[in-house]
Amino acid sequence: MENPGYRTGSFDGLHHPSDDDDDEMVDIAGATLDFTSTDDVPPLSSAGGFEEYSGASSSSSSRAAGMNGTGPSKLVDPLEDPLPGVGTYEDFNTIDWVREKSKDRDRHREITNKSKQSTVALLHSISDAFSGWLLMLLVGLMSGALAGGIDIAAHWLTDMKGGVCLVGFWFNHEHCCWTSNETTFQERDQCPQWQTWAELITGTSEGAFAYIVNYLMYIFWALLFAFLAVALVRAFAPYACGSGIPEIKTILSGFIIRGYLGKWTLIIKTITLVLAVSSGLSLGKEGPLVHVACCCANILCHLFTKYRKNEAKRREVLSAAAAVGVSVAFGAPIGGVLFSLEEVSYYFPLKTLWRSFFAALVAAFTLRSINPFGNSRLVLFYVEFHAPWHLVELAPFVLLGIFGGLWGALFIRANIAWCRRRKTTRLGHYPVIEVLVVAALTAVVAFPNSYTRMSGAELISELFNDCSLLDSSQLCGYKQPTNVSETAVGNSLADRPAGPGLYTALWQLSLALLFKMMITVITFGMKVPSGLFIPSMAVGAIAGRLLGVGMEQLAYYNRDWFLFKGWCSAGADCITPGLYAMVGAAACLGGVTRMTVSLVVIMFELTGGLEYIVPLMAATMTSKWVADAFGREGIYEAHIRLNGYPFLEPKEEFDHSSLAVDVMRPRRSDPALAVLTQEGMTVGEVEITPGSVRKAWSVRLRWCLPSTLRLRQRTPPLPSDSEASWTSAPSPSPTTRPWTSPWISSGSWDSASVWLHITGGCWESSLKRTY
Repeated sequence: MENPGYRTGSFDGLHHPSDDDDDEMVDIAGATLDFTSTDDVPPLSSAGGFEEYSGASSSSSSRAAGMNGTGPSKLVDPLEDPLPGVGTYEDFNTIDWVREKSKDRDRHREITNKSKQSTVALLHSISDAFSGWLLMLLVGLMSGALAGGIDIAAHWLTDMKGGVCLVGFWFNHEHCCWTSNETTFQERDQCPQWQTWAELITGTSEGAFAYIVNYLMYIFWALLFAFLAVALVRAFAPYACGSGIPEIKTILSGFIIRGYLGKWTLIIKTITLVLAVSSGLSLGKEGPLVHVACCCANILCHLFTKYRKNEAKRREVLSAAAAVGVSVAFGAPIGGVLFSLEEVSYYFPLKTLWRSFFAALVAAFTLRSINPFGNSRLVLFYVEFHAPWHLVELAPFVLLGIFGGLWGALFIRANIAWCRRRKTTRLGHYPVIEVLVVAALTAVVAFPNSYTRMSGAELISELFNDCSLLDSSQLCGYKQPTNVSETAVGNSLADRPAGPGLYTALWQLSLALLFKMMITVITFGMKVPSGLFIPSMAVGAIAGRLLGVGMEQLAYYNRDWFLFKGWCSAGADCITPGLYAMVGAAACLGGVTRMTVSLVVIMFELTGGLEYIVPLMAATMTSKWVADAFGREGIYEAHIRLNGYPFLEPKEEFDHSSLAVDVMRPRRSDPALAVLTQEGMTVGEVEITPGSVRKAWSVRLRWCLPSTLRLRQRTPPLPSDSEASWTSAPSPSPTTRPWTSPWISSGSWDSASVWLHITGGCWESSLKRTY
């Protein structure tokens, strides 16, 4: 067939102006991107087409000059000619990494060349080089400010379920009682400025009626917060629900989910995250904060052309934003960088590591300046253990790792089964009713137990705490020694026998453990923002505290055992139950998410317990090994598979025997596909193969054939296949383009049919051919 594009000596005829859909305005990830600018046009020659290929020598010289830096700044590649659909990314389409990287190289080359021409261009080049660091600064500031506001608002609304501050309703319980002079040591949380709902309504805080009033008000506020959260998500931003980490992993792997990182998603997720956490549901804000930080990064990318018009560059920023999210969630900047590298990012170059560290540092500094926890510390759960751990304790630490791995595997299977049931039954049609029912069930069961009534972060902080002389918690309800001064070491106390208060606390913690394990399964995945870090850590911390108290009492009553003899003497502080809670929290979180290195770093940053890295490592690795024995998928990968996201896990090995021909299908008007196998094909079979290929096609080939084949040219009139013969020309150089080969010395492109193969190696080429 005749093709005017080849007749004129260029490839422009294959692409008509009417087919160019790069001029569309395409909405990517909630933002409108304009592809009409020249920065998005693939690199072509300055004349807008390709040079005449009838004169091979002149063409070769011009391209050689271009490669040496003395010719045109943009290389000529026929496949870079805009094709219909290229440059526009539909929802759940993958981005073209090679094309985006090529665009960025061309843009950088152009800026570098212009910087030598004028001072203004030089300043523009400098600003372009520093734009990435400026963007990281803005992402850190914005994410840290939002995280601080979320922490303060969530703490205030959580306390509102119990009462209100008379001197200012915007104060939470702790801030309201800071300046109170009537607070006693035994009842430090009680002050006249803070009144429960029973005191406001009935005038008294004692008695069954006052208890019922507080109970009902607790349920009312929980239902109100949960309803507002799910209603806002359903009405304004459906993408604001869930954790967000599975979708972030999918986006960072190169896929498009339009609207997921848009401004409405950011606004609604920030508001509903506060409401969901305050409702008392078994969820956390740490995972959603990663989503919030990535939304901030995506929106701020539009301020810089360098990132607004390049999807690959934008994903480098989103990888850094994921580190920022963990940094502001836990106050762990180094752990956040490692979390992005280990768990979330698909492509993590070295410069992204530096910028992630810088952004996490800025975010942590911003959060510390806001001081949302009110303790002048950056970490969420600061601990100060006074007793070192002993080698014998590695056995219970490994036992906690086994528990964490079993819990993680069980939770993933149960949660995926429940979420699949939600998707396939009528339950999924009523998300508002589901959230209200779960919120009501959670509030009704949680209120009678003080350890389930408090927020997840407050519970974990209580379990991590090491009992001292100043503690009045039930977990510190030991029998007091006859002489405190003889058994006290600093502000800590030696191991003591358990008292009635501690036994009561242990029963309550046992019930809280069962409740948390069951309610978290049905809570995670509902249509509200829901993180999994805090609930998983709470389960592990409860189990660890129970085991720690058991070990403490075992050591107290059996100091003569060979396990304790020699290092646990009478009057010594041998076992620290809070340390067991910390190790158990890491084990359960590792079992659910399969994190290892980043989890250990987050935990010691989170608690400040730097000398307890070895127990954390032992429990975390044991947890991962045990959980992997039941399935290698973490909770985020399982939800990716459940939702059908197009994500290819880079850490997994896929043993499939399918060939490309098994999954490829020709178009309706095309003949059957032609297959070239790596082994077993003769030259004659390869010779007749193109006869079944469609008349006109454009493809980018990477062929690696061991056979010795040659490049041949057929000129009109075209001979039949039986009359064709192979030339004895030498093998082409891997760097030689087929249309510049010296073998093509006569004939024109409209009648040329090029056959290309290799002798003993691979030759990558880009061809546009017709038959």
